[in-house]
Amino acid sequence: MIGDAFVFDGVAHPFNFDPKNAYGKPAEMFSNHLYAFHATLTPDDATKLSPEEFLKDWSPADVREMVYEQSDTDMLVAMPLPLTDLYRDGLSPWEECTELAARDPDRTVFWGSVNPLEGRKAVDLMERQVGEFGAKAFKFYNVRYDFGQPIPWRMDDPKVAFPIFEKAQELGVNLIGVHKGVPLGPQPIEHTQTWDMDGAAANFPDINFVIYHVGLPFIDETCWQLIRYPNLYASIAATINFVRRSPRMFAEIMGKLLFWCGEDKIVYGSEAPLFHPQWALKAFMDFQIPQDLCDGYGYPQLTDQAKRKILGENLLRLHGLDVAETVERLGRPQTH
Repeated sequence: MIGDAFVFDGVAHPFNFDPKNAYGKPAEMFSNHLYAFHATLTPDDATKLSPEEFLKDWSPADVREMVYEQSDTDMLVAMPLPLTDLYRDGLSPWEECTELAARDPDRTVFWGSVNPLEGRKAVDLMERQVGEFGAKAFKFYNVRYDFGQPIPWRMDDPKVAFPIFEKAQELGVNLIGVHKGVPLGPQPIEHTQTWDMDGAAANFPDINFVIYHVGLPFIDETCWQLIRYPNLYASIAATINFVRRSPRMFAEIMGKLLFWCGEDKIVYGSEAPLFHPQWALKAFMDFQIPQDLCDGYGYPQLTDQAKRKILGENLLRLHGLDVAETVERLGRPQTH
């Protein structure tokens, strides 16, 4: 815990940046964009890795040490990347994520991930990830690649997406995340827009959908969706990391989210090891929205209660976990 806030980190990836894992220039571009994110947004007084230190094969042990041993994190989502047409193992292989989860089964939750364009193969893998490895949710990416060329699919596609969502429900899973915004590598920005979330949310009202990265740069459009659909949520993964580098912009993002959808629909994610969790956690706990923004735009203040919900309580509820019981069982004093 950090202060009195239970921290449930909504995303960490055991990345495999080994050059031998990449399928040519498009994957190299993707990796370099991620490193640029790390180098640009990590503050100078925090651990900023060189390209050689960052662009390596991160093991589950590496990620676990960073998240649990070096930060005030209580629970974690081990999340794969299914970019198997850019990287031989998808960049964050689901098998490595199951190993990460198995190291702390009471604290680390495994989310599955498949490529819906693969049809029956994807459905079969969903069954395996839930049945054999206990996946509690799924994370999807709306752009696939073939020889570096983007092949998009939409969350409101009745032929591609809906069978996957139906299978998730059949497996007892009602939580789905999707990468939105933050175009990386050769990914066209239009395929990262959030327009397709309306159809997904409307047609599957019993599934809770988490829009990762709050759809940046489409924050305004995302806010209009969050307020209209009770089953849409926003993750500030890779958004919280603007808190030191661009605090005014971060204040406007948080202010808009709090104004439109409120503190109950926002969840935290560190994106470790892309960013070390601890510096952002500390900065977020100390953060206040400047009063002139509250006065000028009507933004609510980021209260201590809101911080507790965002850092852990909201994601616990989305996983069907009792907040008080989980905090009692796993909460620990601040040590970092």
